[in-house]
Amino acid sequence: QVQLLESGGGSVQAGGSLTLSCALSGYQWGRPWMGWFRQAPGKEREGIATINIGSSIPYYADSVKGRFTISQDSAENTVSLQMNDLKPEDTAMYYCAAAPFVGGGAWFSTGHYTYWGQGTQVTVSS
Repeated sequence: QVQLLESGGGSVQAGGSLTLSCALSGYQWGRPWMGWFRQAPGKEREGIATINIGSSIPYYADSVKGRFTISQDSAENTVSLQMNDLKPEDTAMYYCAAAPFVGGGAWFSTGHYTYWGQGTQVTVSS
């Protein structure tokens, strides 16, 4: 059974930092794409960062570029999201997702990701 387990959410003041971690287990089909999405109340889920486990090449949404860093950890199929200079508008539920393949330009399309974690809350106060 494929499972994604997120950790590291919490509350922080604006300008602070948090690190989220995501571990994919039970996946047996090569090197997946692993991405982070977030969803604020009343808004659609948006993709913010993704990485291919094979190449380790990251992709970022403009809203987080330069502030967030996605990286592959030493443990197999585990990624982290380092979030710096957090803003109140970053407040959301953050979800980790995985996919066997994501084509160019579809890195942040929720429909391309097969597996999803339960989410971890990030709250940024002003």
